This record gives sequence, C-alpha cells and structure tokens, in this order.
Amino acid sequence: MQAVHELGHCLGAWVSGGQVAKVVWHPLTISRTELTYNPHPLLVVWAGPVNGVLLPVATWGLALAIRGPGAFVNRFFASFCMVANGAYIAFGSFDGIGDCGTMLRHGSPMWSLWLFGAITIPIGLWLWHRQGEHFGLGAAKGKVDRNAAYRTLAAGILLVVISSTLGGE
Repeated sequence: MQAVHELGHCLGAWVSGGQVAKVVWHPLTISRTELTYNPHPLLVVWAGPVNGVLLPVATWGLALAIRGPGAFVNRFFASFCMVANGAYIAFGSFDGIGDCGTMLRHGSPMWSLWLFGAITIPIGLWLWHRQGEHFGLGAAKGKVDRNAAYRTLAAGILLVVISSTLGGE
C-alpha cells in the first residue's frame, strides 16, 4: 500500500517538474517522499493517495480482463488500499498528519479530505465483502488456490527486495 502511495507522489513530482530527493519506505516508519524542488505541492501531495487507490483498482481490473485465476488477490489489495488511503486522508485531516497537513496548508478544504475518505472507505469495504472464501475461510474450509498463494509470496519477496534496495532509511 505504501509503495503505490509513494509512487503516486513520485509520479506527481515528475509530471509537475519537481525533483524527488528520496523516498523513505520502511515497515517501521511512516513512508514519505522528500523533494528537493516542488513547484506544485498540491498536485504532488494528492497524487499519492489518488494513485494509491487507482493503481490497485486498475491492476484488479486488468486481472479481471485477462481472467486471471488470482484476481481475488488484486481485489483484496485494491480494497485494502482504498480503505487505508481513505482513512489516512479523512481521519488524518483532524490533526494535519503527514500528507493531510500539506494538503490543508496549501489550500485543500477540509471537506475535500473528508469526501475522499467518504468515497474510498465504503467502496473498499464493499470490495472486501464476501472475499473470505478465497482465502480459505467459511465454506472453503481452509482450501486456498496454491498458485495464487505462490504468486502472492513471489510478489511479497519482490517488494521486500525492491524496498531494501530503493527504500531509503
């Protein structure tokens, strides 16, 4: 989730002529993207949560389009990203935490942060609904698609390798 969120900040910076100095992406800290030059801070800051929602939804859509057998994993990830990004922006607005503080300082009205959460959180929860059987719960009685499990493990290992190589602190 942090990876696609921070990728959004990087893409926002690159598209707007900003310069990324470093991305801090470590499981024991809150991830962040530091810029040496940021001519459009609102675009860059909103690009994180927007990409953090849209990219996972797009990968789920692609998995559905190609009839991927593990599309349920993409759906779960998309739903998790929607809930996590929505909660971060909506509830972080109260104390100006992280990106929320930047959004508010640069002119985003408080209601826009709440609206982002009001849209993404319920959709994410709806996507999560009835997914347990794919993960071995309920009627599945502990049975999980082995290939989907191996692909998920491979993606996790790849993510660890990338984060340890490029992740900053």
